[in-house]
Amino acid sequence: MTTTPVRAPRPIGFAVFTIVLGAIGWFAAFELLTEYIKTLQNPDYVPNCSVSILVTCGPNMGSWQGSLFGFSNTIIGVSAFVAPIAVGVALLAGARFSRWFWTIYQIGLLGGFVFICWLAVQSIFVLGTLCPWCMVVWTVMIPLFWTTLLRPYAVGDVVLAQRPAKIFRSLYSWTWVIVLFCYVIIAAVAQFQLNWLAEFSR
Repeated sequence: MTTTPVRAPRPIGFAVFTIVLGAIGWFAAFELLTEYIKTLQNPDYVPNCSVSILVTCGPNMGSWQGSLFGFSNTIIGVSAFVAPIAVGVALLAGARFSRWFWTIYQIGLLGGFVFICWLAVQSIFVLGTLCPWCMVVWTVMIPLFWTTLLRPYAVGDVVLAQRPAKIFRSLYSWTWVIVLFCYVIIAAVAQFQLNWLAEFSR
């Protein structure tokens, strides 16, 4: 008598979560790209993200930090956020990824996380502005990185020994605390440096 192996349930929640964050990040990057193109076409154009002297994206887009690799960072965002959308769709379709795939994907997300942290520092301490669309990208990149970093090992998508797996399950249960901590750190640093609460309270 043969038995049919039971397939693990599809991670619908995580897949939808990944797709939604990827789509939001892609939209924000696309908006920045279109606004950047409009400023190139018309130097007098005021981007839709220019709310005030503090809350604006113009200085960011026109700075060397906004084109770190010789072209607009928005191109990287529009290209890179396709990845989590594709991964989420594949998971919904029943895909099961190998360890090497999760490793490469996590390295890519790590690069994105480090990049947005660097951009946040540059925006707050050097440029002295808060770009609305950039902040949307920061907001989605942080949970996307931490969740994807911990979940595959916590739920068994990547098989580990019992003790490491238990550690990852414990860390994964604290994911939202870690994400919230990152948000608080960025908000606190921005407040101390730029006093953004006073700007938004006007």
